[in-house]
Amino acid sequence: MPSVAEDRAITKAAKADPDAQPLTANQLKAMVPLRTLRGRPKSENPKQLVSVRYSQEVLAYFRSTGEGWQARMDSVLKEYVTKQSRRAQK
Repeated sequence: MPSVAEDRAITKAAKADPDAQPLTANQLKAMVPLRTLRGRPKSENPKQLVSVRYSQEVLAYFRSTGEGWQARMDSVLKEYVTKQSRRAQK
């Protein structure tokens, strides 16, 4: 971090340069860290990372379906949970 004297010198030089004016207080307040703008929006219902062991046949089948096989596997499991929940309510 620059010392107070160095900071004043930097600010003075910046103010003297018409192409490099310091940001105003309002501009600084409006700034958002870049990492909050990057990537996928946060899900309201995020998935949870777990370690599970599946049979080779199950993995081979889902992997053979191509890209997105994990999402398809999740859909199949969700469908099973929904059906079991309906059975339990009857």
